Amino acid sequence: MISWVPGFCVLVPFLAAGLILASDRRPRLREFWTFLASAAQFFGVCSMAPSVLGGVALETPLWAWWPQLSATLRVDALGYLFALLASGLWLLTSLYSVGYVRLQSEKKQTRYFSCFAICLGSTVGIAFSSDLLSFFIFYEILTIATYPLVVHRETPQALRAGRKYLLYTLSAGVCLLAGVAWTWILSQQLSFVPGGFLKGTAQDSTLRWLFLLFGLGWGVKAAIFPLQGWLPSAMVAPTPVSALLHAVAVVKAGVFGCLRVSGYVFGLDFLRELGISEVLAILAAATIVGASLAALLQDNLKRRLAYSTVSQLSYIMLGVALASEAAWRGAVLHLVNHGVMKITLFFCAGAMEVGAHREKISEMGGIGRRMPWTLAAFAVASFGMMGTPLLCGFISKWHLALGSLEAGRPIYLGVLLLSSFLNAAYFLPIVYRGFFCASPDFVKKREAPWELLAPLLVTAGLILLFGSVPPLIEAQLRLVSWTGGSG
Repeated sequence: MISWVPGFCVLVPFLAAGLILASDRRPRLREFWTFLASAAQFFGVCSMAPSVLGGVALETPLWAWWPQLSATLRVDALGYLFALLASGLWLLTSLYSVGYVRLQSEKKQTRYFSCFAICLGSTVGIAFSSDLLSFFIFYEILTIATYPLVVHRETPQALRAGRKYLLYTLSAGVCLLAGVAWTWILSQQLSFVPGGFLKGTAQDSTLRWLFLLFGLGWGVKAAIFPLQGWLPSAMVAPTPVSALLHAVAVVKAGVFGCLRVSGYVFGLDFLRELGISEVLAILAAATIVGASLAALLQDNLKRRLAYSTVSQLSYIMLGVALASEAAWRGAVLHLVNHGVMKITLFFCAGAMEVGAHREKISEMGGIGRRMPWTLAAFAVASFGMMGTPLLCGFISKWHLALGSLEAGRPIYLGVLLLSSFLNAAYFLPIVYRGFFCASPDFVKKREAPWELLAPLLVTAGLILLFGSVPPLIEAQLRLVSWTGGSG
């Protein structure tokens, strides 16, 4: 059904970026445009829920190069879940960012907020793209718009991280573009089709090489081993940017690309016939365990969270590789649930940085006595990442576990269990140290300012709600079931 709403949701952040740039000398007006755009996008996405839950796909035509190659924004269940995650978390991150940049006296705030808006516009464009070409265009806009945020502080370390980021992501973009062009040559089609459309278009060996190109294209942003090197380095950026990278936009665009290409270009059954599923599952399992072990070695909290992200994203790719209905459901659920949990953890890390001037875990003994609400939210997110029942992380991990049994690969159930133990090993010491170790530095209670505290309490509440309130769980499962059935 033709609708202007998907186009509105993508266009609003780009318009806001221009208005923010025009408000360079008026900080309050700049912040007003940020809040207005994030709220408008979020409510626009929410307004499409009845149609999506009813199985109606909304479309906004964009352009037509020629009759066989046109671009359309199309809202299906998979894209809708990703857009809802991104737009909802942008609204909260906007409040958090305003408080953070003020308190940290960050420079070049106009550039910061305008790039943030472009990132969210391109992320929702990725979510609503109905074909590989429009997906690629929004994917690369996201790459370029994120660079100024990574190098925002313009220190030598930040500039090195930015160069590394561009080296990885632009190289991946070349691979993705090559994959898109090759797909067109083979099939004369780029539109996403539930179940895929490439089977029978070429020899199996050719299609394996094509999948490798796509895998390099989305694998860098998804931080799958051995393409994850840029992500820990990018933690030099301000904390709201780290939250954007890990929970909302960049890495989520990578795993979303994995879901789209696997389920809607190749098809999960065909990937299994090609023998790609097993290779992808082994890579995902190695990344899950290896990144968790690397996280144990990090004393800087943001770097530990970065390696945790590398591990957790591979849950999604493992779900794709297992190619069973339950595993697909778990992968899509984890796309959403990980975003909510990880942004809570980064919000808490930023609050500790601003409120207590602590970035190293070894220096956080007793911080829970000074910032009890912040550390409580951190604890909720940590237990969610472990897969504790009644928290949202349990729902997605449960379906991934069922999927491994459904696919007849119980070894990957062992990988998931091992990962949960490793999650406990690198999260619980932070919570224990913060609440139960005394420190003369943290005697009086003094929380972070409300602009930082309110968003992290809201996201911590969402972790509880999405894991324990039956109607919310049922709504997620309805969307995922429709998506899984079509993938």
